[in-house]
Amino acid sequence: MQLIPLPQSFYRPSASVIARRLLGHWLIRRTPKGICGGPIVETEAYIVGDAASHGFRGETARNRIMFGPPGHAYVYFIYGNHCCVNAVCRGLGSADAVLIRAVEVEFGEDIMRQNRPVEKITELTNGPGKLCAAMGIDRHLNGADLFAADSPLMIACNPGVENFREQRGPVIVTTRIGITRAAELPLRFYLEGSLFISKRSRSAGLWHSAKTSLTASAKTWLTV
Repeated sequence: MQLIPLPQSFYRPSASVIARRLLGHWLIRRTPKGICGGPIVETEAYIVGDAASHGFRGETARNRIMFGPPGHAYVYFIYGNHCCVNAVCRGLGSADAVLIRAVEVEFGEDIMRQNRPVEKITELTNGPGKLCAAMGIDRHLNGADLFAADSPLMIACNPGVENFREQRGPVIVTTRIGITRAAELPLRFYLEGSLFISKRSRSAGLWHSAKTSLTASAKTWLTV
């Protein structure tokens, strides 16, 4: 099967837009043992002016990749024990990125089980740190070209993405989890029918509550 990466132009809109659009497309890791990965089923957006974003206080050595150009992987180490991977969006200087929170296991299950031995297949990749461990994604891949066919880490176009979304849908929008700043922003997206989601919404009214509590500036960010 030929894997065709999403083009760099795909990532030019805001992360608040791309986070939803990435659902169903394939996160692919190339390794000496073969490829591994699968369809993205859960994301979170971190946007310009977002107090929860690593780029909120300006550019540093750690977050430099976030400031563009788009279509690159921003990989960081957190809590002293795992990595997280993001897709950088918008243009130079924007500090916009989508955190990949969960993928379904479709390719290279044996490779991922070697990296992360667990009993249940859903436990392999149902969280941002878990999927990085299973797929062997670490800081050496910070800055990788997600749009390049020969990249060790890319996001490939799933030709059946619309059918996949329909099968795993609907798309659920909630506030982000595991953060304290800007926690009210509805910037987390997941496919309700997937068994690989890290954490499900506790309330069907969560999106409505989050939407009505947004500040005017936050509402502006979400339409960029």
